[in-house]
Amino acid sequence: MSHIPLIALLGAATVLSLYMGRLAKKINLPSLVGYMFLGVVLGGSVFGVLTEDNIHSLGFLTDVALGFVAFTIGSELNIKGLKKLGKGIIYIILAESFAAFIIVTGSVWLLTKNLPMALIFGSIAPASAPAGTVAVIQEYGAKGSLTKALYAVVGFDDGLAIVIFGFASAAARNMLDPGNSMSIMQGIFQPTKEIFLSLLIGGILGFIFTILSRRLKPLTDAPSLIFGFIAISIGLSQWLHLSLILTNMMLGFVLTNTMPFARTKSLISQLKTWMPFLFIPFFLLAGAHLKVNALPSLGLLGLVYVLARTAGLMGGAMLGAIAGKSEPKIKKYLGFGILSQAGVAIGLSMLVLNDFTELGTTEASSIATIVITTITATCIIFEVIGPIGAKYALTKAGEIGPPK
Repeated sequence: MSHIPLIALLGAATVLSLYMGRLAKKINLPSLVGYMFLGVVLGGSVFGVLTEDNIHSLGFLTDVALGFVAFTIGSELNIKGLKKLGKGIIYIILAESFAAFIIVTGSVWLLTKNLPMALIFGSIAPASAPAGTVAVIQEYGAKGSLTKALYAVVGFDDGLAIVIFGFASAAARNMLDPGNSMSIMQGIFQPTKEIFLSLLIGGILGFIFTILSRRLKPLTDAPSLIFGFIAISIGLSQWLHLSLILTNMMLGFVLTNTMPFARTKSLISQLKTWMPFLFIPFFLLAGAHLKVNALPSLGLLGLVYVLARTAGLMGGAMLGAIAGKSEPKIKKYLGFGILSQAGVAIGLSMLVLNDFTELGTTEASSIATIVITTITATCIIFEVIGPIGAKYALTKAGEIGPPK
């Protein structure tokens, strides 16, 4: 008997995910937790229905969903709205990213006395996963200043995380191999170039998109135009090895800041009816990709990383909000909404695996293995507590509407 066609498997999993999401909501959890749980059950960790080959074949769905998430974040970053949040938002992004880097680096060094390893863990810590936060915001119809602040923070902190990683990774490689030709300045230049080109290409596409959308009639054609530009942006990002998140975020940012507010709102509203459909396969595949059997290998190092990263992000967000004189609910609750960690962190740990293995030393290879194993295991924890934390923050801030 031949294998079940992949499209049929995806269809059945989508239907099951829908009801698993509803079950999660009944026990007061975001729907995406239900989608991820089903993915874990169907993935290699339990039944193995969704194999590695299946997940790889459906990987483009993850990219498309992430592109739409980034576009949505950008479309919410209206300059006038950001000005209302004040300089606090800049302080928050800087403080939470650098606090996570410093506290995780210090904690891992105290535990292991291995500075190169500590720098790598510290540099991965600021990276976040915006999809979980955006999914919760949209599911519960959240609106308000904390919601706007969350969009800004999860949108911009990945860019800063990439720069921090470039610096720390170059420093760690030089410590492990004094003959290594990679200078710290080169380590900073490469990620800075990636961010600049991502924003440039996203900006150019955004202006072309804006010109076309001004003439678009009827508005029911908007999803087709948006999908086309997001797909182009994703493809260019992959081809040129740029940040998919930053490129698509810039696309949405240019739209919302060059079009009349009413027109932008009308365009974006066309997406909200079918965005949930994209979240189902995204979190289903994210769950299937998680290796729950990695959790036993978490150990003391993993526990220290989880606690130090949580303390750094939450403490840094609060300090940044205080320094920037943000309103009380942002000071109290923003840190709860930025804990998710997945794709970017795992991607950075894969870079460590490739780069450090090439050094050819036992210590470098050992660090690479420890990093990717620990980050994979801790991402499982952060992907579960992240959306729950976001819902808690938005609820306590009084910005949650009725579930959609």
